[in-house]
Amino acid sequence: MAARVFIKVAIAIGICLFIGFVASLATQASISTWYPSLDKPWFNPPNWIFGPVWIFLYVLMGIAAGIVWNKGFYHKWVQTALYHFGFQLLLNGAWSLLFFGLQEPLWALIDIVALFIFLIFTIKWFKIVSNTAAYLLIPYAVWVLFAAILNFEIWRLN
Repeated sequence: MAARVFIKVAIAIGICLFIGFVASLATQASISTWYPSLDKPWFNPPNWIFGPVWIFLYVLMGIAAGIVWNKGFYHKWVQTALYHFGFQLLLNGAWSLLFFGLQEPLWALIDIVALFIFLIFTIKWFKIVSNTAAYLLIPYAVWVLFAAILNFEIWRLN
């Protein structure tokens, strides 16, 4: 039983980290050229903080998804929870492509607002399946909310 949970959690973490890796490719293209030229708010964190925070959050997300998946994909609530999770994960990856890859802060802002809404629904569905999985997504939700505020301010200032 424990091995089955571990395998599902490991696969889910791998998927989350893969999405993060793909998103980072778009980020790398603009992080040293376009991004430094933008006006940023006073609360903009240093660039070095984003990588470790996102890795930590992707691991938490993967653990949460693995826990939910382990409850049995045949169950309608598990399916619904994981569909929401998958969609918000795609929106997560799309944000980097929009913000850094296409250099479109407004489109990225629209994406991150949709991401936050889907994340709230994901947490709701995860809570139905597993309180632990839902609570593991709380730091992610807080960070996405912060990132949305930061995105808005960068868009507003530029």
